[in-house]
Amino acid sequence: MKKIIFGAFVLMSFLSNAQFNLESIKDKAKDITASAKNVPLTNDEIVQGLKEALNIGIEKVGVNASKAGGFNKNKTIRIPFPEEAKKMEEKLRLIGMGAQVDTFETALNRAAEKAAKEAAPIFIGAIKSMNVSDGLNILKGDDDAATQYLNKATGDSLYKSFKPVVQMAISAVKVTQYWNPLVTRYNKIPLTTKVNPDLEDYTTKKAIEGLFKLLAKEEKAIRELPSARVTDLLKKVFSE
Repeated sequence: MKKIIFGAFVLMSFLSNAQFNLESIKDKAKDITASAKNVPLTNDEIVQGLKEALNIGIEKVGVNASKAGGFNKNKTIRIPFPEEAKKMEEKLRLIGMGAQVDTFETALNRAAEKAAKEAAPIFIGAIKSMNVSDGLNILKGDDDAATQYLNKATGDSLYKSFKPVVQMAISAVKVTQYWNPLVTRYNKIPLTTKVNPDLEDYTTKKAIEGLFKLLAKEEKAIRELPSARVTDLLKKVFSE
């Protein structure tokens, strides 16, 4: 009987020690994890994380904007009739050419969608110039700080790179085929000021503007939603 009691005591002691050791291991693991989380970000990680966020955002924007209806069915970025020719649009609709005006607007947006397929490499190339100072300011900035930075940093170079892409897209979807009859008809209306806006310039600027709007939305999602941080680096940079 004594042997049984002694054996039970030894077993209980062993289990108690094992439980203590297990809890000790768990506590150490928690300490290690906490320490890892408390390791401050390096400047290089910040810059690389922001570049990664922009790259991922741009790839997603390119896919969404270039699909059928990417511009035309998205009210946020849909390209309207040229602003400087607004009176022309109004008069043409009044004289029964509303359907032709709508067809022209659709062609403009189809051109932007086609051009958007080639946008990603142009935007990604512009990201490479980001430095540590830029990165720190962006990380502490607004929800669209990285997008704002890219917009300002690229400036004319992005326009010059993107315009030839838009020119080819305009030609491919035959925008001028729908535009020329409209402007010809309008300019024949008595007492009207003749108009002929630069469609390539207009479409390029509006397409770039639309892409940046979409990118700002993607950036905000990465900053606010853990589910949008699809890499370990993004999780580390934007969880700080």
